[in-house]
Amino acid sequence: MGKFTCYSSSFYTIKTNQQTNNRKPKTGILMLNMGGPEKLEDVHDFLLRLFMDTDLMKLPVQSKLGPFIAKRRTPKIQEQYSKIGGGSPIKHWTSMQGEGMVKLLDEMSPETAPHKFYIGFRYVKPLTEEAIEEMERDGVERAVAFTQYPQYSCSTTGSSLNAIYRYYSNRGDRPKMRWSVIDRWPTHPLLVECFAEHVRNELLKFPEEKRDDVVILFSAHSLPMAVVNRGDPYPQEVGATVQRVMERLGHCNPYRLVWQSRVGPMQWLGPQTDDVIKGLCERGKKNLLLVPIAFTSDHIETLHELDIEYGQVLGEECGVENIKRAESLNGNPLFMKALADLVNTHLKSNEACSRQLTLRCPLCTNPTCGETKAFFASQPTT
Repeated sequence: MGKFTCYSSSFYTIKTNQQTNNRKPKTGILMLNMGGPEKLEDVHDFLLRLFMDTDLMKLPVQSKLGPFIAKRRTPKIQEQYSKIGGGSPIKHWTSMQGEGMVKLLDEMSPETAPHKFYIGFRYVKPLTEEAIEEMERDGVERAVAFTQYPQYSCSTTGSSLNAIYRYYSNRGDRPKMRWSVIDRWPTHPLLVECFAEHVRNELLKFPEEKRDDVVILFSAHSLPMAVVNRGDPYPQEVGATVQRVMERLGHCNPYRLVWQSRVGPMQWLGPQTDDVIKGLCERGKKNLLLVPIAFTSDHIETLHELDIEYGQVLGEECGVENIKRAESLNGNPLFMKALADLVNTHLKSNEACSRQLTLRCPLCTNPTCGETKAFFASQPTT
C-alpha cells in the first residue's frame, strides 16, 4: 500500500541553522516560501495570515471573513498536523538546503562570498519582513530573493515578492541592499535530474512484474480557474517540468499531470488528484506512483494529503494494488547543488530579474504586481 511515514515533531524543532561564519555576509540569499506551523498552537496564526493575503485570494469582506474562516478551520488543520508529528518540517528542510547551498557557493563564487541564507516565510515566522530586517542588520551588500517554488505563480512567488516591495514601500525607504530575484526555474537540469532520480528509486520498489504498468501521477497544487484565466504562467511551467522529467526517464511509464488541494466551491484547475486515482482504479490501473512535482520539501500536502488521504485512505477505498509516493527532494545533495548553481549563475549574470518577471498577467487585477515588478526591474545591476 501507500507510503505514509510520520515524523516526530521534536526532530523538526532541532536548530538546523549551523551558519557559524562570523564574517559579515557579502551576499544574502533570501529563500522564499509559504512556510508551515512548527507547532499545533501556531496553526491559527498561519491560517489567519494565509486567509488575509489578498495576493493569494480575494474574499468578500476579507477583514471579517478571513479571520472567521481561519478560526473555523483551525481544529481540522491541527488534527492533520498532529498526524504528521505535530508540525511542519518545511523550516527544517529549508535550513538544511540553505546550509548546503551556501557552503557550495562559498567555493564556487569566492568573489561574492561570504554567502548567508535567510528564510522568509509568508505565513509563519521567520516572516519575509523579519528576514529583510536581519539582512539589513547584517550589512548584506547584495540580496537575492530566491523563490523556492520552481514554477512561478502570482499566488505564491508573486505574493512573496510583493511582500518585499511592500516592506520598503510602507516605510517610504530605499533598500540599503542591491536586490535581484530568481523568480522561476522549472526546467533547471539538476532539478529535473533530482525528480527523475526519485521517480526511478520509487519505481524499483514496485513488484518487477507490475513495474512497466505503473502510472506516474505528477501532482501539483491546483489554482482557481479565475487565476489561471488571468494568464498566470504556473500551469504551463509545471507542465514543462513534467515534460523534462519524463524525457529524462525515457518516457518509461504512462503518466499524467494532476492537481491537488482544491478548497471551496469555485472552479479549480483539474483533473484533481483524488478523482484521477479513483478513475484509474475503475479502469483497472491499480499500480500508481504519486510524484509531488511543485514541492521541493515535505510539508502538509505531501505528508498528509498525498501519504495519508490518498496513499492510505483513498487507496484502500479504491482497492489499489500498489500506491507509492516518490520522496520529496528534502536533503538530496544534488538538489543543494541545483540551488547553488542557480544562485551562482544568477550572480554572474548581473541581471536584476528575468524578462519574464517584468511581464504582468494579461488580465491582471492587482496593481501591486506591476509596482513590484517595476521595483525589481529598476534595481541597479552594478
